[in-house]
Amino acid sequence: MRAPRIHVFLIVAVALAGSFALTGCPSKKPKTPACASTEDCKDGLACINKTCQVCKADVDCGDGMACKAGQCVAKPECSTDDDCGTGKVCKDNKCAACAADNECGPGGKCSAGACQRPKACKSDDECEEDEDCVNGRCLSGTATAPQDTTCQLQTIYFGFDAATVEGVERDHLDANGTCLEKEAAKNVYVIGHTDESGTDEYNIALSERRGRAVADYLARLGVDPARLQVVPKGETSPTGLGEEKDRRVEMQWR
Repeated sequence: MRAPRIHVFLIVAVALAGSFALTGCPSKKPKTPACASTEDCKDGLACINKTCQVCKADVDCGDGMACKAGQCVAKPECSTDDDCGTGKVCKDNKCAACAADNECGPGGKCSAGACQRPKACKSDDECEEDEDCVNGRCLSGTATAPQDTTCQLQTIYFGFDAATVEGVERDHLDANGTCLEKEAAKNVYVIGHTDESGTDEYNIALSERRGRAVADYLARLGVDPARLQVVPKGETSPTGLGEEKDRRVEMQWR
């Protein structure tokens, strides 16, 4: 009568052994890959303390790389035209040859794929007698009111980190719209600026939003959008009159 009991014990033992064989050992936390440099890591990880980890800052990623959302990615070649070599323009964060005059900024001309820009300046004293220093460039005559125009275009100012046209600035834009209606044969640059708060990339984007806000407002007034060329300048052209005056959009005839 004892034999069946032994068989039962054997069956239970075999079942338990099979269960362990199927489940295996408890899972272990995967080891972090060792590395000598970020080039040894995959999936955008950075080499920190000789192990591949999620990056926290650009410095974790090494030269030519930036930390975005925890991953190391290639830094953009440029954010403004000033980041590019002589004659080139910044398109989609890459330096490239120009294709038209309006890509070369106020007073610039595109010749054989290279921008020919007016002389750089910081004040009128650095320009010729018949030139003014406008947004860091020596331009002939008055940028906002050429001799053959009958009206002036006013500068539009914005609040801190804002890209919405508010208050009295709407009245100024209404006046600009009337001026553009009178000068229907002329086109303009809508040049956005910021103060020095924030990163270069953020300020370029903010200055473009400001320029777009002005262009959209004028379009609602009936100005043909094709006449308005938005030029984002970020923080590259401070007025020297304080941050409140740096947060602006200037309109220049072209």
